[in-house]
Amino acid sequence: MPEKKLVGFAYNHLLPRAGELVASLIDSLDLHESYWVAPASDLQIGEEALASTSAVVTAGGDGTILRVTRVLAPYSVPILGINLGRVGFMTELSVEEAGSRIAWYLDGSPRVEERMMLQASVISGHASESHVVVHALNDVVLTRGDVARLLDIDTRIDGVLLTTYRADGLIVATPTGSTGYALAAGGPILHPETRETLIQPLAAHMSFQTGIVTSHESEIELRVVGGHQAVLSVDGVTGTTVEPGHVVVIRRSPYVARFLRKDPPAAFYSTLTQRLGVSGRQVRPASGE
Repeated sequence: MPEKKLVGFAYNHLLPRAGELVASLIDSLDLHESYWVAPASDLQIGEEALASTSAVVTAGGDGTILRVTRVLAPYSVPILGINLGRVGFMTELSVEEAGSRIAWYLDGSPRVEERMMLQASVISGHASESHVVVHALNDVVLTRGDVARLLDIDTRIDGVLLTTYRADGLIVATPTGSTGYALAAGGPILHPETRETLIQPLAAHMSFQTGIVTSHESEIELRVVGGHQAVLSVDGVTGTTVEPGHVVVIRRSPYVARFLRKDPPAAFYSTLTQRLGVSGRQVRPASGE
């Protein structure tokens, strides 16, 4: 097993200050030749280098982390996220904190947080082999695409029919993804280190509208009925057309995403309310006011 001696830096190339920040951090850390740098959108790093990487610092937002995770997950490399985005649920440091604190995360003993991922397979109705297999940190979403019609989606959990959703689509999210698209669709928030899967319909019409939380051991099957095509998106990346007769099978991925953290798991709750802009004690008016 190769020695973990490299530090990686991945940045959002659409943000000019992201590249500048990475350059300043590399200079301040005096890493010599023990690092690599790449844009998150084109992370062309060889297997040997990835296997030798001890941590990756990302400069961007949650989207940057999602792109990087798809590459890093098989190598068990933890991520230290610096937030240059709008919310940054998965990031750890602000730009202002990065310069003074980054060395501790790379040389000290930070906590390694592990988050479950999902594996989605698209299986033809005429064969048992998967022709698409993808892994997601946030969510797997089956939608109608650009066509203005509702989908009828048979949804099974461990082989048992839950319901046939009539909706714009269906989100299957990890606890990490519960603060993303699923939250916007009205779903609950799950602690990111729990091991559950959330099924959340999108604009359900005259059908079951409540989100369902299942065990991480459950297998979820989605089948679009009625002869319509659907579109499969994984962590916000759209690229797979699901034809009539295809089945989307979603289960826990063999990979986990890892993050470097300073605070204990319970710190998630205060971070959550701060980033949603709802933190702070609300004072109730006195009786009669």
